[in-house]
Amino acid sequence: MEKTKKIKLFIGLSYIILIIVFLFLFFSKFSLQEILSYDFIKNNRLYFNELKNSNLFSLSIIFLIFTIIWVFPLLGFGSPVAIIGGFILGKWIGTLIVVLGLSVGATFLYIFGNYFLKDIIREKFLNRFRSLEIKFKKSEFIYLLIYRFIGGIPWQLSCLLPTLFNVKKINFFFATFIGIIPQIFLAVSIGEGLEKVIEENTKVPEITDIIFSPDIYIPILAFLVLVSITILLRKLFYRK
Repeated sequence: MEKTKKIKLFIGLSYIILIIVFLFLFFSKFSLQEILSYDFIKNNRLYFNELKNSNLFSLSIIFLIFTIIWVFPLLGFGSPVAIIGGFILGKWIGTLIVVLGLSVGATFLYIFGNYFLKDIIREKFLNRFRSLEIKFKKSEFIYLLIYRFIGGIPWQLSCLLPTLFNVKKINFFFATFIGIIPQIFLAVSIGEGLEKVIEENTKVPEITDIIFSPDIYIPILAFLVLVSITILLRKLFYRK
């Protein structure tokens, strides 16, 4: 019990310190007023667009590293970084980089959890998810793939729960990589759509202009359809 408390305290303090350092470095460069201004967003869109045209490979590598760190150790989740990825890198390259970064970061988080948090996770969640143990034993990769696709569990926790079933690292990585492609692709598409809306408007666009842009509402509708499908699949997958 004492060891568990120390681990929790260490993780909590480390996370808080990382966030404080990040915020300090970020706001030492930009003020809150600048960040919230439309000119800031538009000017940075132009900056990243020029950078993408001149050095796409370096920009992709930097964003890949950022995405990995975003997941582990910063414990961020997928949607924000996917939208930013689409905004900066575009739909296709953005999807590849974000999916790869999230998968690598999630695997690091899984490995960390397997070594340091396994007892805590078993204590808290084993009884609740015991029905999944039989499914994972039947076909580890297939059920991991379904588990990743349907979601329904907070991202950070979804990376740690497979420690209950001792899944192989390589299966975890590839199941994550393939399973999250649909939702990440749609989120990245929304980010690319926002970039196009900003490109076409010198002034702040109306909310209706954003929502009714085909580059925005089509991926949103597709995302809602995907959510509806995954909700139905969750009821089947998580039933006892």
